[in-house]
Amino acid sequence: MTIVDSATVCTTDAGERTPLTRWLAVVAMAVGTFALVTVESLPVGLLPFIGSAMDVSEGTAGLMVTVPGLVASVTAPLLPVAIRHLDRRVALIGLITLMVLANGLTALAPNFAVLLGSRFLVGISIGGFWALAAGLAVRLVPERSIPRAISIVFGGATAANVLGVPAGTLIGGLADWRAAFVAAGALGLLVLVALLLLLPPMPAQQVVQLRTLPQQFRHPVVRAGVLATFLLVGGHFAAFTFVSPILQATSGIDEAMIGPLLLGFGVAGILGNFLAGAAAERNIRATIITIGGVLTVVLGLFPLAGRTPVSGALLLMAWGLAFGGVPVAVQTWILKAAPESTEAATALNTSVYNLAIALGALLGGIVATHLFVNAALTTGALFTLLTSLAVWSARRS
Repeated sequence: MTIVDSATVCTTDAGERTPLTRWLAVVAMAVGTFALVTVESLPVGLLPFIGSAMDVSEGTAGLMVTVPGLVASVTAPLLPVAIRHLDRRVALIGLITLMVLANGLTALAPNFAVLLGSRFLVGISIGGFWALAAGLAVRLVPERSIPRAISIVFGGATAANVLGVPAGTLIGGLADWRAAFVAAGALGLLVLVALLLLLPPMPAQQVVQLRTLPQQFRHPVVRAGVLATFLLVGGHFAAFTFVSPILQATSGIDEAMIGPLLLGFGVAGILGNFLAGAAAERNIRATIITIGGVLTVVLGLFPLAGRTPVSGALLLMAWGLAFGGVPVAVQTWILKAAPESTEAATALNTSVYNLAIALGALLGGIVATHLFVNAALTTGALFTLLTSLAVWSARRS
């Protein structure tokens, strides 16, 4: 039973004050996206621990990132179609519950097969929750507050991308890698309670159809923006999935310092998010090209210039600064280009984002396993180098 009356589903008039409970519900959904995106990337900083415990290579352990990314990329566009008239409040609560149960299974997994099964379930919850949350948040606030509500929900994912992994790595380093997934599940429980208390019934306003998704590719800027997302995110995760062994093997950084350094990466990413947001207001294209250029230089130079603990740490901070601006820059470009179909364009970009995580981690795992771990950096650099071509291919911005 919720503490918000069902009448609150309708947004207030422009002159009315927005009830605090509605903003709290928006924040709860933002924390939900933070928890889910964190869980998706959580294995990144724990690969050496997981690989050792499960007796698999680090490249194979990278499948823990690939599997949920692939599943989420399919779930994001399909789940809104599949649930049709189901109350969206019920759907969100169900998806968070699935995430909590999946993390419990991860923490208890006796072997790697069960571990991958739990990550499959995580992928369903990630794709479905992310596809619904931003669109539902705007139904809780008046029209004038919609941009703020969207930014709060997107902020949950941005914070997860730059803070979730280092936080999980610290927990795993201080305790055990399984403890990191227990902590993520506990956060999911808090989100579940918050949604039960704060989120009102939210019946479906329309039945989502599949045909609107491929139609977005007809728009040159949306097409280029989605491709830029794939290249930047795929290139990043091809390398970042193996950042822990890279820092240890290439830069000679002690295992105990990986967690603190990834926290520094997260802080740099938050700064990059704000800098990219400000820069995008002036020139979105130039901002995305600059991000791609910085990532290419950092990833390409890392094997040569990152061979000491100091240089490795500095390059890692520059990496975080650049990648922190990716979501806000690309998403802003897409939303400004297609204001008449923001939901479809966002769903498509979300699907490609998760697909890029999966394929980037998979490709990085292949080259790290069959060549050497630094080959993942070169692979990432090649992806990000191609971003400028995708951006310049758009006929208008």
